[in-house]
Amino acid sequence: MDVNHLLAAARGFPRAAGDPPGEPAGDKRAGVFRAKQMTRSGKLLKNAVANVARGSSAALVALLLPPFLTRAMSVEAYGAWALVLQLSAYIGYLDFGIQTAVGRFVAYTHQKGDTAHRDQIVSTSLVALTAAGLLGLAASVGAAILLPHIFPQIPAALARDARVALMLVASSLAVGLPASVFNGIFIGLQRYEVPAVILAGSKALSAVLLVLIVRHGGDLARMGAAMAAVNLAAYGLQYLLYRKLAPAIRASMRLFSRAAGKELFDYCLSLSVWSFAMLLVTGLDVLLVGYFEFRAVAYYSVAATLVVFLAGLQNAVFGVLIPASAEQSAREAAADLGVSMITATRYGAFLLLLTGLPLVLFARRILAVWLGPEYALHGTAVMQVLVAANMLRLSAVPYIMMLLGTGQQRLVILTPLLEGFSNLLASLIGGYLFGAMGVAIGTLVGAAVGVGGNIVYNMRRTVRIEFRMSDYLRDGLFRPMVCALPLMLCTIALQKTPDLSPAAEYSCAFAALTLTAILGWRWGLVGAERAKLRSLRLAAQS
Repeated sequence: MDVNHLLAAARGFPRAAGDPPGEPAGDKRAGVFRAKQMTRSGKLLKNAVANVARGSSAALVALLLPPFLTRAMSVEAYGAWALVLQLSAYIGYLDFGIQTAVGRFVAYTHQKGDTAHRDQIVSTSLVALTAAGLLGLAASVGAAILLPHIFPQIPAALARDARVALMLVASSLAVGLPASVFNGIFIGLQRYEVPAVILAGSKALSAVLLVLIVRHGGDLARMGAAMAAVNLAAYGLQYLLYRKLAPAIRASMRLFSRAAGKELFDYCLSLSVWSFAMLLVTGLDVLLVGYFEFRAVAYYSVAATLVVFLAGLQNAVFGVLIPASAEQSAREAAADLGVSMITATRYGAFLLLLTGLPLVLFARRILAVWLGPEYALHGTAVMQVLVAANMLRLSAVPYIMMLLGTGQQRLVILTPLLEGFSNLLASLIGGYLFGAMGVAIGTLVGAAVGVGGNIVYNMRRTVRIEFRMSDYLRDGLFRPMVCALPLMLCTIALQKTPDLSPAAEYSCAFAALTLTAILGWRWGLVGAERAKLRSLRLAAQS
């Protein structure tokens, strides 16, 4: 059976002689199929745009806020604030992947029409996250008490305010854990614009308040109070919009179900392991720098901010694959899922290369303009290593999202753990020997282990997404790398010749981008994609 027959079978239509390749049998059915495909593509595009808007708002705040804070705060004070934010972010790990599970199960049960099961999942998730929120409140107090003991190099003058800020910010995030159920509902209903608007508004308001506070001489405690107040207001808005936009979905503790709890546990166990592994990969680096080289925390954290931009953009674009692949999985469209996964991987690799390589190429100039010469001097090399490491590890995001959507989350256990522990071990050794740079190198080591584990171990055990490893490597990863080769060579050349004039640097970068665009058109796109772009161009001209 050829690929077209497999695709037709997966879509649920019998093939008939004379049907066009890749089309369902019969003109009427083919028309219905194409209409459904266009509707599904439009929904995916809308959700992707909303997700990108949500991620872009967070990224925009992350980019615009540091220049104001670093110019109004000392290096030590900004480093202490970065530690407060990092420690507070650990509360989010108490979600245990339940928000993702809610989104997946709401989408799946909506497709099946099983409203009773949906409400049990939502309600049981609410109970579980309420308990997690209480645990988070206790952890917030404990972390605030132990803060000076964890980081003995923190100046005594900053320790008290940092404690108060940590308790306020972390406690507000703990209160927000139950509210994440409502975000999961919006995601499952593919109403991505709702959490996007809430997040964008809360991030912008927090940023404005923080700038006003530091401009008027406010301390870390006042900064923490402002951020906590905005967080609590956002959670209240989430609840009100849930009541207005999804009143048919019941979230009540009376609907708690042990069976639903077991189902959530089975699904979230792998997600929790994955979250723990990601904690080892991205959640401990700033803390390790704070322990080994406290003064470098500010430089390391601003470099990591740009990495968060890369990760946020990648997750925002491809996060829509979870509910979409859940729906395809319910239709048992394994062959379609394989094609979608490889295509998404290729687009994701292009996105990473086109956004990440310029950050490596112009790291020093970006930091100098963004934060000033001191941060450029101490943060350039760290930023380059972190960006390269995360470009490598984020190439697997589309595959991981589709594993979660198709219910194969158990595959997301061993490889993330291998990446996490190798990252931690390498970062501990590197941090002890080389300080902040050693911690960054540890991230690069972990990324290589993670990608290798996916290719060697996970993908060979994937059963609900049909694809060939050779197609994944060639079309998903190799094509974008070949297209970006001029940019890679330009980056290497400029690193070896740091004394070039700005005009020469920009000329090299322009030539590399031009060649990359040509290769992307000739090699990066498949024939059908080029034809579609040509038709769009002709339609725009007409």
